[in-house]
Amino acid sequence: MREFKRTDRVADQLQKELAVLIQREIKDPRLGMVTVSGVTVSRDLGYADVHVTLLGEQDAERIKENLTVLKRAAGFLRSQIARRIKLRHVPELRFHFDESVVRGQRLSSLIDEAVASDRDRHGDDDEGDAGERGEGERD
Repeated sequence: MREFKRTDRVADQLQKELAVLIQREIKDPRLGMVTVSGVTVSRDLGYADVHVTLLGEQDAERIKENLTVLKRAAGFLRSQIARRIKLRHVPELRFHFDESVVRGQRLSSLIDEAVASDRDRHGDDDEGDAGERGEGERD
């Protein structure tokens, strides 16, 4: 079984604390509904790459504006983390937009479209064929 590295434990704790701090402490009206999807800490604990997602519309201008707000608040967030977590050195925070959620939604919609077009093309033939071939039957 794999043991957790210290960097993994620090990253998990940073993710929890940043999620709360961003939601409750940053009062900038330009900041939308930001969620912290993951944190990766460098081996020397000098840097923490914070991956965030946005709820709602995902246009490039809005993403850039939210990242700018977070980058400006990085010093404040870092000082708050220093008060909450016992670390000799608090990592420098670097914010990045996590496109995996958007990519996942796009792939899901493509799969749904493919299934719908397949149904339209074959109609109800699949249901009749399944019974004849013995699919779905149990022993």
